[in-house]
Amino acid sequence: MRQLEDTAKPLDFVGTERRTTRTQKIVRKLLENKSAVFGLIMVLAVVFSAVSAPLISPHDPILQDVEKRLLPPMGQEGANPTHLLGTDHLGRDIVSRLIYGARISIVVSVSAVAISAFLGTLIGLLSGFYGGKVDNIFMRIADVQLAFPFILLAIAIIAVLGPNLQNIIIVMGITGWVIYARVVRAEVLSLREKEYILAVRALGGSNRRIIFKHLFPNVVPPVIVIVTLEMARMIIMEAALSFLGLGIQPPTPTWGGMLADGRVYISTSWWLATFPGLVIMLVVLGINLLGNWLRDILDPRLTQL
Repeated sequence: MRQLEDTAKPLDFVGTERRTTRTQKIVRKLLENKSAVFGLIMVLAVVFSAVSAPLISPHDPILQDVEKRLLPPMGQEGANPTHLLGTDHLGRDIVSRLIYGARISIVVSVSAVAISAFLGTLIGLLSGFYGGKVDNIFMRIADVQLAFPFILLAIAIIAVLGPNLQNIIIVMGITGWVIYARVVRAEVLSLREKEYILAVRALGGSNRRIIFKHLFPNVVPPVIVIVTLEMARMIIMEAALSFLGLGIQPPTPTWGGMLADGRVYISTSWWLATFPGLVIMLVVLGINLLGNWLRDILDPRLTQL
């Protein structure tokens, strides 16, 4: 018995050492990729801002002070040191509204991506595995949805349901499942005739076991990559809906709403639209760069860890 325990310890140690070595390789590859580091910093910055907004926000984002309206950012004539990026047309602090706007973007993008990833992955697994009528029904529904531009579909649904946070998340989540379904379906079609799947069938494995125990783990890497890229798209879509007045309604601060407010003053008070636009651009760029790195790490055809 003592000999068995002695032989088990080195095996556990080897397993832990291999996991540690793999983690170290991933971290090293991340640090070697400067664009991925930039993307990670942007993602962590926006998440930190959203989580700790009440602690780091210098002012109340919805507090109006018309005596301080349209104050320019620091470095400009007439700037106020208590308002680093200036104020808007109602005297509200730009920095505070950007920080609180991150909350809306994170909540909407994460929630919508979670819904669309769940629906798309499940539909892709079922469609690719069963084929036949099941595949035809789901793929025809996907074709019909792709025939409608997203923004028009969202406008039509939100006009009926009303522009609030819950409806926006539902609309964006339901309309985003197609890309997951198509990618997962393609992966399942290439995997369902593999030898190990045929072996599970021969041993009496149920369809449910094959789908969720053997096929699902193999489609997780591409789904993770799609999730990162779709989060960037959801942030842009939420900003677009808010810009059109169909997103979160005032006085709740959103990046798209700030852009809409600033467009009227673009020739006289450029900072109202410039800073929200820069934040959206940098966050979306950071997520895309991080997503590209994840694709390289998770795709065994592109890299070997």
